[in-house]
Amino acid sequence: MKSTFIRLGTASTVVAAMALAACGGGGGSPGKNSVSNPGTTPPALGGTSGTLNIALTDAPACGFDAVNVTVSKVRVHQSATAADADTGWSEVVLAPARKINLLNLTNGVLDPLGSVSVPAGRYTQVRLMLDPNTGSGFANSVTPTSTKVETTLETPAAVQAGVKITSDFEVVAGQPYNLVLDFDACRSVVTKAGGGYLLTPSVTAMAAAGSGISGYVSTLVSGSGVVVSAQRNGKVVASTTVNPTTGAFAISRLNPGAYDVVFVGSGRAAAVIGDVSVPGGASNIALGTTASPITMPASLTRSVSGAVSLLPLAPSVKPYVSASQTVVSGKTVVIQAMDAAAGTGAYTIGSLPVGAPQYAAYSATAPLVFSSAAPTQGVGNYRIDAVATGYTAKSVSPVNVLNGDQANINLQLTP
Repeated sequence: MKSTFIRLGTASTVVAAMALAACGGGGGSPGKNSVSNPGTTPPALGGTSGTLNIALTDAPACGFDAVNVTVSKVRVHQSATAADADTGWSEVVLAPARKINLLNLTNGVLDPLGSVSVPAGRYTQVRLMLDPNTGSGFANSVTPTSTKVETTLETPAAVQAGVKITSDFEVVAGQPYNLVLDFDACRSVVTKAGGGYLLTPSVTAMAAAGSGISGYVSTLVSGSGVVVSAQRNGKVVASTTVNPTTGAFAISRLNPGAYDVVFVGSGRAAAVIGDVSVPGGASNIALGTTASPITMPASLTRSVSGAVSLLPLAPSVKPYVSASQTVVSGKTVVIQAMDAAAGTGAYTIGSLPVGAPQYAAYSATAPLVFSSAAPTQGVGNYRIDAVATGYTAKSVSPVNVLNGDQANINLQLTP
């Protein structure tokens, strides 16, 4: 079934789109989303209940043309420890279940899943329910960029029982609350050592309203698979891909504060805009216009590969590996990052520019002025970091790619 998607700009547009979905229009299949509250009768909207609108979005995916999941329902409960059979669950049921390509939900796009009247109060548990693979096995699937062939995405029994999402939001009596489920496809698909793909969902819940960053990258470079990330203190907070045709990008739902915005593309030097101040409310910060877009000079790129070993071994833990550079005094940014393979810890970080990144301090006055910023470590040098839940992070620096790819950059993590 083809899904209907809504392209969004400001946070006010997000709310309008979700309100439309609540009335049966906009995204999804109008008239086919049912709601229920097992164990109780759903209250009429009034002094003791509010409306919960739920939508799905995604961050960029790595190495896939499509990542499909089939959503059957979303359940919410006020207790973080409520079991499946307990009373008090409220849910949006998609009938029939909808197969959704998560990669169509980047750059602020939301797919409204439906709405439900819920008792007013604070909710601390969300469950995203997916259909299992049956028959041809394509309810949940991936299409690798390398093969262009749709392939089954295995869903373990724990996933089929419902993806448990940590949450903490409050529905006020007589008012709507717009909840977004951010399904990170890149971090949710694991390539199995013996072949095939496994779904290990990484999903977060957040309010739809919030500030954002948007803008344009030059169409001369937008076809280079450009990824834009908003970072704080050397860590990626959110990211998105650039529209390859128009160069447009948008990162929504950012908390107030200062961000470093990093642009990386295949065969291009990185571009960094430092200290972009995002205010509170539903504001939008524009970086680049169609007349003065962000550009990135050409650069040779290399790769760094190796393995992250865990001691003691934890086969289900996926180490996270990043390659960073210090572009100006005290300001370190991630250029590329990925999850290492569960079990083996193998990783390959590609598209690392040899050329120095371009840096511009943020100014509301366009155009921004970029200049070459040789990394503190030296041109072509990177710091490789590895982190894993329950283990102490470790780094290797400098790793120089100036003269070629670097292999056997191995790290061992201990508690």
